[in-house]
Amino acid sequence: MRDLGAGFRYLLKGQRWVGRHGRQYGFGLLPGLITLVLYAATLVALALWGADLVGWATPFADDWADPWAGLFRGFLTAVLFALALLLSVLTFTAMTLLIGQPFYESLSEKVDRDVSPDGTAPESRLPLWRELWISARDSLRIVLRAAVWAVLLFALGFVPVAGQTVVPVIGFLVTGFFLTEELTAVALQRRGVEVRDRLALLRSRKTLVWGFGTPLALAFLVPFVAVFLMPGAVAGATLMARDLMGEETQEDGAAGKPEEEGVDA
Repeated sequence: MRDLGAGFRYLLKGQRWVGRHGRQYGFGLLPGLITLVLYAATLVALALWGADLVGWATPFADDWADPWAGLFRGFLTAVLFALALLLSVLTFTAMTLLIGQPFYESLSEKVDRDVSPDGTAPESRLPLWRELWISARDSLRIVLRAAVWAVLLFALGFVPVAGQTVVPVIGFLVTGFFLTEELTAVALQRRGVEVRDRLALLRSRKTLVWGFGTPLALAFLVPFVAVFLMPGAVAGATLMARDLMGEETQEDGAAGKPEEEGVDA
């Protein structure tokens, strides 16, 4: 239980850190806003033309008697939109991190330098194109894993009682785990930790991960809120990555620095 509280404190510390560093917070908002616009446009298009897509994909129902064809296609349209909404929540962070890789890489490095006792930060020393490729490859792997879980949990949601009680709780825990993996990847990738090792590292501290990621998953249900929490989430995930790697961290590293750095850093 101690790890559960520690994970939540890292989430709060990350938000406090960006609150003291206004410029980093401002830059960190841009990728989330871009992703929000792209996802919103996709969901609106699906709401407008999803029924036509389902009708095109189910020609075998054309000859069904009324009202069965309409009910069947209406159900599939609702399922399609619900799955798209669920996947948008699961993949929002991965897409935002991919679009904002340079922004969040810089933010994560500044957090490391700020809380490191010697003022240094691990560096990958890889060219930008290579970092983008690794990030895209790893994000795709995580998104595929998350998609499998999403489909499974969606199907289990139709189980009476358990589908309306136990399954949603499991769903938020799973979503929180994958959100945390995606966010800590920014700092752990700079340390040369591969995706399989990252997953093993996070599984070894599941309650820490749930304490950080599950409240964030609940907040990320509202994409507009996710945009404003993303910079702080990356900062908090960097702090948690230091804990996972056993690195010494100077508490409140920025507290003793000039106040104006909170605006201009």
